Amino acid sequence: MLDYEKEADDYDALRGGEARAHEAAQAVLALIPGGPGRLLDVACGTGIVTRRLAAARPGLRVTGADLTPAMVRRAAARLPGAIVRADSRRLPFPSGSFDAVTSIWLLHLLVDPDDVRAAVGECARVLRPGGTYVTTVDKAAAHDVGSDIDAVLAARPRRPAPDAPGTVTAHAVRYGLRPAGRGAFRGAGQGRSPRSTIADLRRGWFTLLPPGEPRTEEFATRLAALPDQDRRRPDPRFGLRAFRKPAAGVAPGGPRAADAR
Repeated sequence: MLDYEKEADDYDALRGGEARAHEAAQAVLALIPGGPGRLLDVACGTGIVTRRLAAARPGLRVTGADLTPAMVRRAAARLPGAIVRADSRRLPFPSGSFDAVTSIWLLHLLVDPDDVRAAVGECARVLRPGGTYVTTVDKAAAHDVGSDIDAVLAARPRRPAPDAPGTVTAHAVRYGLRPAGRGAFRGAGQGRSPRSTIADLRRGWFTLLPPGEPRTEEFATRLAALPDQDRRRPDPRFGLRAFRKPAAGVAPGGPRAADAR
């Protein structure tokens, strides 16, 4: 797991910056009905996407929440008075407080299945009846774009994806939400080059390949042999899932629950 307290200063620059934030915000908003209300962005990080959500929908009162103090400070500079420090597994808001809840690039970080379930449950709890929850799914797989880099990394050890679409949908349905749409967006500026991937390996971005271990260096050596060391391969494409909390008086287990997959 990365130390996001240390990563905060460079986080945006290393992950596509404003271009990626624009793509993410547009795709998220396409899954959220228009109109005034309150939106909670859980695990908002530096607030780079949160700010765009607020700017694009002036009628939405947007709140961001993140657990890492350095991330909270950066987000608060972008959205003064709208950012709180909070754990996604224990959100400090009353039930039914928000018309929309988003969690972008959160669930893949939660290694313990109980934590994933708790985070989805909390997002569902603070959502009002009729509200929409939008989250990214299967983030790690988004980077597999069929490049020569992917061919080198194919044999690397992988942990089961905590944010697999089926897993996330099962948790959402368990907490009374219904599948309500899906989307995707380009991770602008995040295409991997061999050289940048070697740097990521040695920084510990591949969770089962710790820095300094022989196997990590084996992969680094193979990546160093690829052509065009600084040419970025295609950008990843991140998936989104949307879920709706049934309006008051509608049974959570109605017909659309069968759409879960």
